[in-house]
This record gives sequence, structure tokens and C-alpha cells, in this order.
Amino acid sequence: MLKAGGLEAALSPTVGGSLLWLALDGVDLLRRAPADAADPLAMASFPLVPYANRIADGRFAFDGQHYQLPLNFGDHPHSIHGFGWQTMWTAVETDDASTRLIHEHPGDAGWPWPYRAEQHVALTLSHLSMSLSLTNIGDAPMPAGLGFHPYFLADAETTLRFDARGLWLSTPDMLPDREAPADALGDWSQSAIVRGDTLVDNAYTGWTGPAVVDRGDGLRLTVDATGADYLHVYRPPGSIDFCLEPVSHMPDAINRGGMAVLPAGATAHLSMTIAIDKIHPALSKSAAIA
Repeated sequence: MLKAGGLEAALSPTVGGSLLWLALDGVDLLRRAPADAADPLAMASFPLVPYANRIADGRFAFDGQHYQLPLNFGDHPHSIHGFGWQTMWTAVETDDASTRLIHEHPGDAGWPWPYRAEQHVALTLSHLSMSLSLTNIGDAPMPAGLGFHPYFLADAETTLRFDARGLWLSTPDMLPDREAPADALGDWSQSAIVRGDTLVDNAYTGWTGPAVVDRGDGLRLTVDATGADYLHVYRPPGSIDFCLEPVSHMPDAINRGGMAVLPAGATAHLSMTIAIDKIHPALSKSAAIA
């Protein structure tokens, strides 16, 4: 467990290097993983590496060769979120308020490029900072993508605000279909209520940060990132949690010419911060998400 003042967090290196919880004075700031949870999809957040979101049918071509990734999400037809979230990480440095985790991939038939991923997580009295790096340790260029997948809590009064240039509307199986104005699924530039009865699972383009979450219990969470050209928003209908995912590329970017190429020996970086403020004095330490 990590601790800085009243801010606490815990991680599970064995379950995808995931964040188990983030809390301030006992109040959960992100969705809390159940005790003994072994599924990364139950966690507070998990890292996305060496790609984010979906690759159509798990198939792609790179440098004249064709590859087939495992379909790693139940009966979903596409590969999703890379390998880091479904593998064990190793904690190599830990102190009271920070830790560093490593995941190495030796290369295989689906993803032949060996790489090393490092994740650094740190707390201050008012911030969670998470950084993710991807180093190509092979001798050939490799496609590269990074992201984080945090689950925020939303009571009936929680609002979300961020600016973006546009978004990608999706096909029924959640691949990008066509670009649309940023307010096509709701105007998040105007502090809109988060909860709703429709699905939002879309990549917003031209996001430069921040994204501001104002909760009914008087807490404000401000999400910012570097190295993230997109903000992917996942809001399931009727849910008390939602995702704000800073990512380096759109879904299926590897098949659409929008994914970075990392030379041998080079390193890509992405970082995310969540700043926590109390925006009115009525906040109680016993406040909870309903």
C-alpha cells in the first residue's frame, strides 16, 4: 500500500500491474477492486501496453508481414488493450509513497517484438501520478501504443467537463466508423451529468486536457496526461462507474496508419495525473458514492 497524508492507494503486480484502489480519508476516488479480485476488469485502473483499445479481429500487417493476435476478451471479436493488463508485473522499487513495476515481453508469434514496460506510481498529499514507458529491446522497429484505464465513480450529481476537437463514432462491435463533432454524444465542454441510459465508448480527438470530474460529495478530480493524443470515454448505461482513458492512439490505429513506430532501443512514454480537491466544506469523511 502507498500512503501520503490522507491519500492511499494499493496495487496488484500479479493482476496486470493494476491499481486496486485510490482513496482520500477513507473515501474512494476510483472504483475499488473487490477483496481477492483476480480479474483486471474489476480493478480501479490498469495499464494498456503495447497498444490500447481494439485491433480488428486481432489481425494487422506491419513492415510487409501479417500477424494474428489472440482474441483475449471472451467472445469479443477483437483483441483488446495489449498484454500488460493480463500478465504479471514485478515490483522492483517501493517506498511509502511510490513504487516501480516492470513487465517484459520476449516476443512471440502474435507480437514478435521484445519489449520492456515500466510503470511508476506515486502519491503526494493531493495527487496520484502514474507513468508508463515502453522500450523496444529488440533489433527491429515495432508498433507502439500506451494508455491507462481508470474507473471513476459517479453519484447522481457527478459531472464531467473536458474539451475536444471531435470524436469517432463506432460500429456495433466498437470499431471506429466515422468522425463527428465532439458534442455528438453530449456536450462535455459544459460540465454535463455523467450518468445516463446510453452507451458511450468512444475516442475523443484533439483532447489536450484536463478532464474535470465534480462529484456530489464535494470532491473534484482533475485528470491530465502527457503523451496522450486521445481521451477514450467509456460510460456504460445506468452504471455508477465510468472510464476516462488517456491513450496515445485511437482504436484499431495499427490498421489505419495512426500508430507510432518505435525504433530499436527507443522508448515511448505516457503519464497521467489525478489531482484531488475539496470544492466545498460540506464534505464528510464518511461520504460515499450511492
